[in-house]
Amino acid sequence: MFRINENYLKLSAGYLFPEIARRVATYAQEHPQLAPRIIRCGIGDVTEPLPPAAAEAMHKGVDDLTKHATFRGYPPAAGYDFVRSAIAQGDFRSRGCDIADDEIFLSDGSKPDASALLEILAVGNRIAITDPVYPVYADTNVMAGNSGGQLEGGGYEGFTYLPCTPANHFSPALPSGAVDIIYLCSPNNPTGVVLDRAALTRWVKYAREHGALILFDAAYEAFIREDGIPHSIYEIEGATACAIEFRSFSKVGGFTGVRSGYTVVPKSLEGSTIDGKRVPLHGLWMRRWTTCSNGVSWPVQCATAALYSPQGRQQTRALTDFYLANAQILSAACERLGLATFGAANSPYVWMTCPSGLGSWETFDLLLREAQVVTTPGAGFGKCGEGFIRISAFNSRANVEEVARRLSVLAAAVGR
Repeated sequence: MFRINENYLKLSAGYLFPEIARRVATYAQEHPQLAPRIIRCGIGDVTEPLPPAAAEAMHKGVDDLTKHATFRGYPPAAGYDFVRSAIAQGDFRSRGCDIADDEIFLSDGSKPDASALLEILAVGNRIAITDPVYPVYADTNVMAGNSGGQLEGGGYEGFTYLPCTPANHFSPALPSGAVDIIYLCSPNNPTGVVLDRAALTRWVKYAREHGALILFDAAYEAFIREDGIPHSIYEIEGATACAIEFRSFSKVGGFTGVRSGYTVVPKSLEGSTIDGKRVPLHGLWMRRWTTCSNGVSWPVQCATAALYSPQGRQQTRALTDFYLANAQILSAACERLGLATFGAANSPYVWMTCPSGLGSWETFDLLLREAQVVTTPGAGFGKCGEGFIRISAFNSRANVEEVARRLSVLAAAVGR
């Protein structure tokens, strides 16, 4: 009989967000009279319409496909040149980063890219992951065979975990030993905290000294408002020799249902074969991409490029400002209850401390049961996430203001 990939059997019972969905569905079924009151601030899905510039470009792209003169078939696997150029100039060269157009690889999102990238890396690389962490980083490495079994209390054998807590301002310390692959995310998901220039400089220096690869997730960089905080790891000298960066249009352009993102693989970035031969990753990624992908559709690429037009820039800024204002409303509501929060200033997520004596799943259940508000329990992001709740600001203003009022159900738990 054919065999399965047994690494999947190492995974914890359920991916975090499907488990949340299951609990919410059960609650709604058991309390049908309250189901219409449920407000979802758990998964980071957007609620506001597409920026007009993107929508108009997408409509034009669809119209192009209805005429012989403008019809498009298979796109270039890594994206049309005009889209890659707009990205390289708008996101990198405008910030002083030496990124070429052909180092941009357009895709359907950073989440699948982060998973697919493991296909060009050897099994057995030593993996360093922040804790708490976006679950995709850990789970995809488990699937690929880069971990052992589950650890008691959470996590997996074989990973180097980098604790992020209030004590270190959620900025992970360098590993005490050597690792091969390092996952960093700024602004961080779930904590919403950014890594400053000094921190990123330390990580680049470490990676170059140890021959390590940094996988840098900048999916939320458009929310950074604080001066002096890098939006890209390539703002750090030497990063093009040791880092790959993931970007997403899901949040900045409201593209969660459209699907568009990209990965940056510098041509100067090299890995090693088992016998020590140096090999550029750019060529490997291009080979993987041309083999396994037929690219992003013409209408979506048109919409993506439109985000870089003057109108698109203005509209995406207004969109991210809107969600950041939501985050401030939620953060202020928590603080009024005496619950410390992190994030929010440069991120669409509020990382809230749980009331004393309550765990993160207990707080999740309390908010669902008593307030009909869906959040994300911090324990789902790792051991260091226990004791926290992530509240998403991706919602309408009316819903966010209502959630801010409903959070008062926590008052009794904090003795107010």
